[in-house]
Amino acid sequence: MREVYINKMAAFFPNEPVDNDHIEEVLGMVDGNPSLVKRIVLKSNKIKTRYYAIDPVSNETTHSNAQMAAAAIENLEDAGFDINSAEVLACGTTTPDQLLPGHALMVHGETNLKPLEVVSIAGICLSGLMALKYAYNAIKSGDIESAITTGSENVSASMRGRNFEPEVQSKVEMVRRNKELTFEKDFLRWMLSDGAGAIGTSSKPNSDSLSLRIDKIFSRSYASELETCMYSGCEKLKDGTTRGYREYVPEEWLTKSIFAVKQDVKLLNANILEYTVYKPLEEMLQKEMFKPEEIDWFLPHYSSGYFRDKLYDTMKDVGCDIPQEKWFTNLETKGNTGSASIYIILEELFNSGKIKKGEKLLCYIPESGRFSTAFMLLEAV
Repeated sequence: MREVYINKMAAFFPNEPVDNDHIEEVLGMVDGNPSLVKRIVLKSNKIKTRYYAIDPVSNETTHSNAQMAAAAIENLEDAGFDINSAEVLACGTTTPDQLLPGHALMVHGETNLKPLEVVSIAGICLSGLMALKYAYNAIKSGDIESAITTGSENVSASMRGRNFEPEVQSKVEMVRRNKELTFEKDFLRWMLSDGAGAIGTSSKPNSDSLSLRIDKIFSRSYASELETCMYSGCEKLKDGTTRGYREYVPEEWLTKSIFAVKQDVKLLNANILEYTVYKPLEEMLQKEMFKPEEIDWFLPHYSSGYFRDKLYDTMKDVGCDIPQEKWFTNLETKGNTGSASIYIILEELFNSGKIKKGEKLLCYIPESGRFSTAFMLLEAV
């Protein structure tokens, strides 16, 4: 089977970066009241700036998700990738602009790409990487020669304060308690950001510049062992099951904020390291997929700075000690962009000139939706 190479990478961010003091000016307050959760969450996640596809003056949307992904593809062409050589366009996202048609078709419609195979990958943080794996498998098998993949998010559209006001106004007790949202919903308003990344892959390395050979994309789901943790378009019931939006009348979609992105924070903290770090790394090391001492760069997509040291401790516990001086992340300046995060992290490092020929990279992408995870092994050639 053939080798597969990442030839070029590009990213796109909407508008100017937003610092912590101006988030609510862009997203808006809930029922006119500052969040009581914001300060606590921002101190923990250590994010200092992020991007929103919202005009800070008019508060109107400036870019759709599909438009941001298309802009990243345009930047990929500017970076030197022949986008019209691609035979596949695979796009992953958590936050498509619509239920139907598929997200990748909408991205294709925003570009000048020729007719080609298009595939949409649904999910949360892993959807971007699984789009890349689709392209990887297609090239490796000999089915195609070249592909473009994207990871993109426009989560700000659903995080505006005005979207939560019907829920607040419908609950008298919440009004008495400073009109605060439940923590599982307000928590993510200070965690998530907008952005897009694009990767150009082919069966041949660049002739005159560095490429990254994809050696392995390893993924595991533990959904059969744990209940739902991060969700949208449903409500999580007391018994741990979920009830989808179609089981609610439209009025309840508003009063219960059914389409808000929510997080079971207690379940997250109790299981995220065991199921997205320890268990998969244990399996990978047992199968001798890589040697920790040979890794030159570790690129983790953790959602919050709160998890950094905990991640390192868990890696050491399983026998995968990669010192933090080998780590690279841009969470502090780019925020948590979900499925686009690994694209955005990898793009910045790849285009920085810091990677040297022969160096090995390990990427880590966890997903708390129902606890799944992936690791990608790369070598600079």
